[in-house]
Amino acid sequence: MRPILAAERLGRVLPGEIPVTLVQDVTLAVERGEFVVIMGPSGSGKSSLLYLLGLLDTPTSGRVLLDGQDTSGFGEDELAATRLRKLGFVFQFHFLLAEFSVLDNVLLPLRRLGVLTEDAARRRARELLDQLGLSEHGHKRPYQISGGQRQRVAIARALANDPPLILADEPTGNLDTRAAANVRQILRDLTRAFGKTVIAVTHDLTFAGAADRRIGIVDGRIDPDWRA
Repeated sequence: MRPILAAERLGRVLPGEIPVTLVQDVTLAVERGEFVVIMGPSGSGKSSLLYLLGLLDTPTSGRVLLDGQDTSGFGEDELAATRLRKLGFVFQFHFLLAEFSVLDNVLLPLRRLGVLTEDAARRRARELLDQLGLSEHGHKRPYQISGGQRQRVAIARALANDPPLILADEPTGNLDTRAAANVRQILRDLTRAFGKTVIAVTHDLTFAGAADRRIGIVDGRIDPDWRA
């Protein structure tokens, strides 16, 4: 079976008088249902690599294959549509819209995709909130719930369009120990119970311990010998 995500000699260099190399010559494959973490020193290129894998940034060399499809020739519209259908994102800072309710934040990707009717989209959003223990908070604004609850809302939003692949950038980095453990368990369960694939950047060794595989990044390159 082909991997759900693969990178071939992936690189990202910021142009300038002195070019800055963020990612260089990365080749990797992630199988369906894997929980993979990317680790490394600060400034090593972990998040830059995640953004390339998530089609949020454009490589200057190499290519990303999503479900066997080469994305290097995609235009902006096709990239956006692919992200909306196939990828879900969770960040350290949840990026919920303060002026929207919890329910409406989860509805955003559903409405953008436009496959479901409004009633069906609302049912889907409520089901996700219920599954994540947030059924009583749908009417609230993000500032009215805790940091851990906000991150669970962000996970619900990432899952809204049922993407096969979830990418998370330091998803527990802004949480206390209890909330971090909750988020870690949710992401672990996404692979075991629901067959999702999760790729996460983290500094958290406990979080990394829940993963199936660790990928070490140093100076923008995969380093198989790196240890935290």
